[in-house]
Amino acid sequence: MNASTERKLWMYEKMIEIREYEETMVRVYMEGKLPPHIQKGLAFDIGSGPVPGEMHLAAGQEPVAVGVCAHLTDNDTVVGAHRSHHFAIAKGVPLKPMTAEMFGKETGLGKGKGGHMHLFDAAHKFSCSGIVGASMPPACGAALAAKKRGKDWVAVAFFGEGATNQGAFHESLNLAALWQLPVLFVCEDNKYAISVEKTESTSVEWNADRASAYGMPGVLVKENDAVAVYEAAGEAIARARRGGGPTLLEVKTDRYLGHFQGDPEVYRTKGETTTLRANDPIPRIAEQLRAAGELTDAVEQQIRQRVSARVAEAYEYGRASPYPKPEDALLHVFN
Repeated sequence: MNASTERKLWMYEKMIEIREYEETMVRVYMEGKLPPHIQKGLAFDIGSGPVPGEMHLAAGQEPVAVGVCAHLTDNDTVVGAHRSHHFAIAKGVPLKPMTAEMFGKETGLGKGKGGHMHLFDAAHKFSCSGIVGASMPPACGAALAAKKRGKDWVAVAFFGEGATNQGAFHESLNLAALWQLPVLFVCEDNKYAISVEKTESTSVEWNADRASAYGMPGVLVKENDAVAVYEAAGEAIARARRGGGPTLLEVKTDRYLGHFQGDPEVYRTKGETTTLRANDPIPRIAEQLRAAGELTDAVEQQIRQRVSARVAEAYEYGRASPYPKPEDALLHVFN
């Protein structure tokens, strides 16, 4: 399925938006996390600053999010993992309440009680979870609901390659194939499950090969390229809408930052991220657009101005919003 100029420009703008949002979070998140004068023995304070707790960012993995979500409608469901800002942005989750949630504010998607790993937006059919492998069963549930209602809606489960060794992966693929559910399983292979390389944890070179064991197509995209992901995802999603059942799509992508912010990344080889960044997917799609005469300097300037305005407004909103009242601590939670 070839991408139109409109779709490619949309993907390009969303990739820039995701990257700028994440790079801004790198700076905001580190506020108050380090001592004023770093000395030996003084630790990174994960609970301090305006955004406390862990933070998992996806710079470099933008093609997976935009290439898939470019095919989705408001009726389709997306379930992400612990690293999910790029999926949320690509699915259309509003930046302001999403950012407020990360700041722990009452204007956030979860009233400030979920944080960045537990974003939930019913209006845009998006959710995510900090539990490894937890995206797949809910996606199967959403797909089953769509099928029972006679709708052509699809569900997408995003997860990392480390999750393919969880029982939820195998159970979900088996059930989806058995019931021919309209679900797309998308594996982001960024080489590392936290700090463990795939070669040290997984018996097969490519997880897409595992699809045949469950009677579904397995598709591998070896390039971290938005257009290539778009083409592969388009065929799988169209197949699901026709009632053809599930697909396992694996994309070889790159994680430029640590597993979490503050990760010392001692498991990486020297210069690894520099090498990865040399193949940045954002300049790549820009070059494709320019070569086809679909992107001019003026259009790019407009895109970047729009993106910068949206991101700046979101972070200002997150900072300025009020914290939840202490007496509301038990509202909107299970007890």
